Amino acid sequence: MKFTISILVTAALSFATCLFLPWWSIAIAAFVVAAVIKQSAAKSFLSGFTALFLLWGFLSFYISSANGHALAQKISLVLLKMDNVWVLIFATALIGALTAGMGALSGSFITPRK
Repeated sequence: MKFTISILVTAALSFATCLFLPWWSIAIAAFVVAAVIKQSAAKSFLSGFTALFLLWGFLSFYISSANGHALAQKISLVLLKMDNVWVLIFATALIGALTAGMGALSGSFITPRK
């Protein structure tokens, strides 16, 4: 139950902080959630990783589909040297997931264990 709540709170707090702060504020949000909701280090990392992978994956797909993936196709040609929107969306989600996972892992280490 803590795991699911941690995923939901991390995703919601990350979405809210990214409205007003830079993109890397997701690490701060995941840090705070992991420090407040005490779990093992592995579960904290996995909850932060999962929350942002799903959030950024969904948001990047939603934003990209609004213009028919036109910009994502051009960016994938420049960055990846292939016309594959899905790889670009996966890479975007992975970058956010690793950032939040490391923030959550750091937050889990700051709280004392029994």
